[in-house]
Amino acid sequence: MTVEAALLRILVCPIDKMELLYFADEQLLYNPRLRRGYRFAGSVPVLLAGRSEPLDEREHTRLVEAASRGEAVTTGPGRLPR
Repeated sequence: MTVEAALLRILVCPIDKMELLYFADEQLLYNPRLRRGYRFAGSVPVLLAGRSEPLDEREHTRLVEAASRGEAVTTGPGRLPR
C-alpha cells in the first residue's frame, strides 16, 4: 500500500512539525532528526507523539542509507510535485 501524494504533502512530525521520510515497503514514517518512527494502523498513519517508536543507532543508519538510495519519499509542504 502506498500513501497518496496529496496526503504526503501535508504529513509532518507531530513533535517538531517538520518533514518525515516515508518508507512505503515498511509502512513507516521516520523522523531522522529525533530518531522516531511512526507506524500505520491498516492504511492510516498513526502520527501521535505518544505512539512514536524510538529507533536505535543501527536502525537509524539503515533507514538513512535506504533513503539516500531513493527508497524513501520526503513528506511535507513543498517536498512533492503536485
